[in-house]
Amino acid sequence: MKRMMKTIVLAAVLVAAFAVNAFAMDLSTAKGQGLVGERPDGYLGAVAAGRADVQALVNDINAQRRAQYQALAQRNGTSLAAVEQVVGQKLISRAGPGEYVMTPGGQWVRK
Repeated sequence: MKRMMKTIVLAAVLVAAFAVNAFAMDLSTAKGQGLVGERPDGYLGAVAAGRADVQALVNDINAQRRAQYQALAQRNGTSLAAVEQVVGQKLISRAGPGEYVMTPGGQWVRK
């Protein structure tokens, strides 16, 4: 079980890196400006609503992440929710200083 969790975490980090690289400039800019942040469920969230370009970026990245999470869950014989939870914790822990992350209670805070 411990080995499977390590595999899930490693694969999840690689998935997240792929998603970041696919939108490196836009995502980096959005995070730097405090427009988006990482959520505990492994997905990206818009910190403040109202910008269509930010929401489009969030939707695109989250669609890619979900597809990768589903594939990872299927390969490891675990649930999508388990993968989302593990990845969410990892992405929040890897968020840089000044970036927004969502607390389990749903509040956005700067790291």
